[in-house]
Parts: sequence; structure tokens; C-alpha cells
Amino acid sequence: MAHVECLSDGGEESRVGAPAEAAREEQKRPLLGGKEEVKHLQKRLHTEEEKRRKHTEELKALGEEDESVKLLEELVFGAEEELLERLVQHGDDEKEDEDTSDSETENEARLRLPSQRKAVWEDEDDEVEEDVDMTHRFRKDFTRSDAEASMSKQRLQQRLKEQFQKAMGGVPSWAETTVKKSKRKGEDDEDEEDDDDDELLKRTGNYVAASETLPKGIIKIKKCLNANNANPGEGRLTSVQFHTSAQVVLTAGLDHTISLFQVDGKTNPKIQSIHLENFPVNKACFSADGEQVVATGMRNKLFYIYDMMEGKIIPVPRVRGLNEQRVKEFEVSPDGQFLLLTGSSGFLHLMTMKTKEVVRSVKINGSVCAAAFNSDGSKIFTNSEEGEVFIWDVRSSKCVNRFADDGCVTATSLAVSKDDRYVACGSQSGVVNIYSQKECVNSSSPKPLKCVMNLLTAATSLRFNPTSEILAIGSRAEDEANRLVHIPSFSVFSNFPLFRKKTIYRPHCIDFSPHSGFYSIANDKGQALLFRLLHYKDF
Repeated sequence: MAHVECLSDGGEESRVGAPAEAAREEQKRPLLGGKEEVKHLQKRLHTEEEKRRKHTEELKALGEEDESVKLLEELVFGAEEELLERLVQHGDDEKEDEDTSDSETENEARLRLPSQRKAVWEDEDDEVEEDVDMTHRFRKDFTRSDAEASMSKQRLQQRLKEQFQKAMGGVPSWAETTVKKSKRKGEDDEDEEDDDDDELLKRTGNYVAASETLPKGIIKIKKCLNANNANPGEGRLTSVQFHTSAQVVLTAGLDHTISLFQVDGKTNPKIQSIHLENFPVNKACFSADGEQVVATGMRNKLFYIYDMMEGKIIPVPRVRGLNEQRVKEFEVSPDGQFLLLTGSSGFLHLMTMKTKEVVRSVKINGSVCAAAFNSDGSKIFTNSEEGEVFIWDVRSSKCVNRFADDGCVTATSLAVSKDDRYVACGSQSGVVNIYSQKECVNSSSPKPLKCVMNLLTAATSLRFNPTSEILAIGSRAEDEANRLVHIPSFSVFSNFPLFRKKTIYRPHCIDFSPHSGFYSIANDKGQALLFRLLHYKDF
């Protein structure tokens, strides 16, 4: 028998191989013969067995015979395969316990319900069930018989739910707590879109952002302090114009004065005033670069140029190549190189701003009532008093196209949008025809997109705003004759001007600020009315 040592919990050693040691000692002693020797061996074996039995009982009493001792005995007596299987199984169980410990903790945390908070105060009346009077005329439709004169709140709620489901043809998808969606194979993108739609239906709020385009119908507009409130004109104002890059507005009139004001909508302080002796101003405009002011008079061909950078007033008594008795109307080219002067007998003269001389002249049939450049200054649109529109090429001085304004007998005004999409023609009858600029250039008889008939007197003023969303029309022949037309719906804003409240009087000139934030009207009372268009954020 092999000699095996086992270490107990108390640190003591127990010798399991005691019979083997006794046998070795017995070999050293001289052998006894016959029956005495057999008795002696039996006695020894009995003593050893008794010791082993006592030793085993002591181990049981001390609780030292645990699973490790049994496994060790099975290994000594040949139970190796069973031991190995148990050891492998024991190792796998420990690994699984480690892997699932975190998930079990998370699951327990999720399943752990929050403790319900106890109410601080409870109203006894809440527990009392009240009956609702069903004889009211708003609740009669929910009763099924005359006997239901009253109904509990819970029953009425259930009746309302049934009525709603009946009207909707069942429970709508947005009212279901769990939405059943049919999923198809190979349509993952569609499933994702369905999920987004479900999330959309579960929420409330404003999902539609404010549109950047100007809405039609009603315009958000606010009346501000007059632009020239710091220095009103003593007579009729003939011109009002916003500076192209600064928050400055120009006014001019028959009082021989040109004034500049800073525009803030609150105080509008005066910057400067220029008095031109014996020179009632017919028209005044900023140059394209905004550094000069050009002004023409009512009586002769003399005009002035005011240099704002140097503070000088430069009179121009005569222009080389200009054979006219007087010059009243003019237009500044978008590139700032030319000044288009309106002459008599249908003549138009193109003068250079650099040398102050006429380089080209063109003539139309009849008299010129209005002229305008397109956005890049390559074409000139001219309207004759007979209602015929001419389109000229600036470089070649050739007439590109001509057409008759539809239904016009006597023309009074013309305007071109800055995006080169529209052309507006005004007439003596107050009708304003809006055309497509592309058709005007390519067709000999274009049809108007819209005929605006909101004016009863001659349409003397036309102006598109910089974004080409508004067309302002006005007539100097009648009080409050000013309208704002929404483009491209071609409908007039119903809330401007104010009904039964005289504020505009007779408009002689109109203009928009560079980003359409402000709108100004120069009237016959010497006032430059100022309005804030709230849809536009910038000046």
C-alpha cells in the first residue's frame, strides 16, 4: 500500500500508511513459528484496524472528511476519469458565473421598480364618484336611451373612446402603445423610414420651420419714424433713395435741398444737408459706388455732382455731344460707368461718368416716358408714351426687340427686377402689366403674366425690391395710392396701406433698402415715410 500524507485544517498530519511501516519493522524481527506467529499477526491486524477505525471516526468528528478528501481517495483508488470530468465542469461553471454577473446585475437594476412616492396630501372628494349630467345639449349624442340621464365619469370616458374609434374606423396607429409593422425581407431602408414616422407621430410640437420666402396675403410691416424727421422738406419731395452699402437714405425736393440721414428706425439723425441755390431738384441718386450724388433740375440741362468723400459740389453746366435744352430724367448704370440721360423727341443719351461726354445716342418712336437698365447693364429697356417698349443693346446701340404693352394707350412708367426675371409697365389708366423678361427679349408680342388693376389713376412709380418678391406701385395723382404686390403670386397685400387712415398722401417716389428691411415713400408733404418690413432681417 502506498504511503499518502493528508494535511488537515488544524495543521496536523495523519499517516494513512501505518500498516506498511509495521510490516517493515516486522521483517527486521525474527519470525515466530506456527500458531503463535498467526495469532501475533491477527492481533497486529486487529490493532491496526482498530486504530484506523478510531482515526476515521476522529476525522468525521472533526469534520475534516470533505469533498477534497473524497476526490483524493477516488484518485488514489483509480477514479481518475470521473475526477477529470468534474474538474472541467467545475471550471466552465465558474467562467459562466463571471460572464453573467454583470448582465444579471443590469437586469436586476432594470427590473427593480421605482418606489412609489406617497402623496403629501390627499383630497377625500377625489375618491367620490360623481355623475355627469347627460341632458346637456353637448352630451346628448353620447346617450343611447332616455334612461341615461346621468353617467359616471369612467363610463362617459369609455363612451367617448368608442365614439372616437367609430369615427376613425378603429384605433389609429398613433394611439396604439405598440405599433405592429410588417417587415419585408430586403427592405431595411423602408423599415427605418417606418420607425422615423412612428417617432414623428409620438411627439408634438412645431415641426415646420419658418419659410425664407415671403408669404402672400398679409405682409408684416411696421410704421417707423419718418426718415427725414430731423429735417423735413419744406415742399414736395421728388426723390428718396437708400445707400447701396451704408444705412443712409437720401431725400431731395423742390426746396433746393439734398439731405442725408442715418436710418435706424428710431431717431434717424441727420448727417448732412446741401442747399443748391435756385435749383429745385427734379431727381437725385447715388452713384453705383455710393461715393457721389447726381442731381438734375427742373429748368435747364445743368446738373450737379456732389462728391461725398471730398465734400465738394461739382456743377456740370454742359455736356459735350449733348444737344438738349434741359435734362430732367436719368438712370445710373449698374457698373457705374454711364449715365443714361432722357432727352426730347425720343432721344436717349449715354454719358460717361469719367469724362462727362456723350458716347452714344439712340432714338425711339414717340417720346420717352421711362427707361431702366437690366442687372448687368448690358441692355436698356425703354417705354414710350405711346405704349411701345424698346430693348437696346448697350455695346452695339442696336434695338434687340420691341413690343407693344398689352392694352396700353398711354404709358407712364417702367421697372426691371434685379434678378432679370420680370418687367413691369405702368399706364395712364392705372393698370400695371407684369411680363417675363425672357419673353420680352425673345417674343414680339409677349403676354403679361399679370395685370394689376388696383390703382385708379396713372401708375407713376414702380419699384421691385432687391429679392424680386415685392413690386411697389404708386400714383402721385391720388392720396394713399400705393400698393405692394407679392411676386410670384401676383396678389396685392391686403393690409397695406391702412384702411381709412391717411398716412401716405400722394407718393412721388418709392424705394427699398439694399436687403429689403426698410421701405420709404416720398410724398407731397415733404415727408419721407419709413416702414419696417419685418420679414427681412437685414437693412
